Amino acid sequence: MQLPTPLSRRATSNGHGEDSPYFDGWKAYDRNPYHPHKNPSGVIQMGLAENQLSFDLIEKWVREHPESSICTQEGIAGFKETANYQDYHGLPKFREGITSFMEEVGGGKAKFDKDRIVLTAGATAAHEVLTFCVANPGEAFLIPSPYYPGFDRDLKWRTGVELIPVVCSSSNNFQVSVSALEEAYTEAKCRKVKVKGILITNPSNPLGTTMDEKTLRSILHFATEKKIHLICDEIYAGSVFLGPRFVSIAEVVQSQIERDHVHIVYSLSKDMGLPGFRVGAIYSYNNKVVMAARRMSSFCMVSSQTQYLLGKMLSDRLFVREYIKENKKRLQEAHSVFVQGLCEVGIKCLANSNVGLFCWVDLRHLLHKDSELALWKIIIEEIGLNVSPGLSCHCKEEGWFRFCFANMTPTTMQESLTRIKRLIERRSKVSTISRSSALTFHTTRPKNLSLSIDRAPIANMSCLNSPCIQIASKCYLNSPCTPVTPMYCFNSPHTPITSM
Repeated sequence: MQLPTPLSRRATSNGHGEDSPYFDGWKAYDRNPYHPHKNPSGVIQMGLAENQLSFDLIEKWVREHPESSICTQEGIAGFKETANYQDYHGLPKFREGITSFMEEVGGGKAKFDKDRIVLTAGATAAHEVLTFCVANPGEAFLIPSPYYPGFDRDLKWRTGVELIPVVCSSSNNFQVSVSALEEAYTEAKCRKVKVKGILITNPSNPLGTTMDEKTLRSILHFATEKKIHLICDEIYAGSVFLGPRFVSIAEVVQSQIERDHVHIVYSLSKDMGLPGFRVGAIYSYNNKVVMAARRMSSFCMVSSQTQYLLGKMLSDRLFVREYIKENKKRLQEAHSVFVQGLCEVGIKCLANSNVGLFCWVDLRHLLHKDSELALWKIIIEEIGLNVSPGLSCHCKEEGWFRFCFANMTPTTMQESLTRIKRLIERRSKVSTISRSSALTFHTTRPKNLSLSIDRAPIANMSCLNSPCIQIASKCYLNSPCTPVTPMYCFNSPHTPITSM
C-alpha cells in the first residue's frame, strides 16, 4: 500500500478557523438552500452579509454605458491595453475612483491620496497583507469583541498572528472603553505576547453601529501611547442609513503629525454590493507599509478588466452620489421592516443600530435552560434559518445573534419573520411547560416510583409521554417515550431525581 505524500503543517492544521458555528451554518444552508418554489422548506440564508438591494442601479448604469466594458463593441478599443500586464499599483483611473468614493461615503470630511492606495483582491486579502506588514508570527492584535468571525481565518491562519479579544458589554451597547483595552493589553503582557496593534471595525460587524469621534480619539491615543498600530476596517462606511453619521479615522488624524501607525481597510463588496468583483484596498499613512504592501499585492491583484469597468463607473460623480443616497434609503427601509417584524413578536435588537446589512439581535429571553449553541441548532435545524450565534463572534454574553436582512427579497424576509414567530411560539410553550413541570414537582410525586436502569439513557433529551424520570439531564424511560429538545418534559408526572 502506497502511503500518501505528506502535506505541510499549514495545509493540515485547523488554523483556518472554519470549524465554527459560523461556517457550519453555511454548510447547513448549502445542503438545503431555501427557494420559494423549488424548496420552500429549505434553510434561509441569514448568515451572509451581502447587499442585494441595489443591484438594479448598478445594472442600469452598465447598460447605459457599454463603453465601460472592454467586451462590448463600444469598449473594444481598450481591450488590448487592458489585457496586457499592468503595474501592480493599479490603473490610475481606478485608484482615483476608489479614493473619491471613500471621500464621498465619508461626507467629504477627509481627503485620500490615490498614491497611498494599495489594491487587493477583496478586504480579506487586504487584512492579510497588512497583517504580514506590521506583525510577526506569535505577535498579537487587540480586537474588540464581538467581532466578525472570518477574522479568525483571515488574520491568523497564514500569518501566525494571534487575536486577543477586548471584551465589550451589552451594559453600554458593546462600546469600546479604554479600560477594556488596557485589560486586554495587560493580559497579553502577562502571557508574554507582544501586542503589535489594535484592529477595529467601524462601522461594526456584527453590531451594526458606528463609533463616535470621542471613542475613535481615545483608541487612537491608546495606540499612540503604547506605540502600536491601529487598523480600521471601514468597509461599511457607505452603508450608514441613520444618524449619528459615520466618522472615519482619516477625519480624526488628518490634522495630526504622528499618524504613520494608522491604516485603513476598505472594499466595494458591501457599500456597492460587489463581493464577486473582489475589490479591496489598504490605505496607509506609513510609506514603508505602502511600499511593502504594494509588493505583496502581486499575489492578490484586482483584475485589470474589473478596474477598467469600475474606474469609469466611480468617475461618474453624479451616479455615485445618487447610488449612495438610494442605497442608504433602501437599507433603512429593509432594516425598518425587519426590526418592526421582530418587535411584533417581542424581540429586540441593539438599541443604537444604524448601519450595515444585519441586526445584532437579543434572544437571551429564549435561552431558558438551553445554551446559546443549543438554541442556534434549533433555529437552523427546526426553524430553517442560518444565523450567526454570538459565540462565533467571540461575544462573552450568551444569547446574542447576528441576523442578515439585505441579501433577500421582501417575500423571503416575510418568510423569515414568519419562521421567527414560529420559534417564539415554540419557545413560549417550552417555557410554560417547564414552569408547569417545576410546579408539579413541588405539589405531587408519581406513585410507585421505579427506575428502569436496563433501558438505554438518551443524553440531553426530554420526554413527551409520562411517566418520565430525569437524572442529570438524561432521560430514563419507564414507558414509551418520544425524546425532543433538551431538558424539558411536556407531560407530568415528571420527577427530576437530581432535585429530590
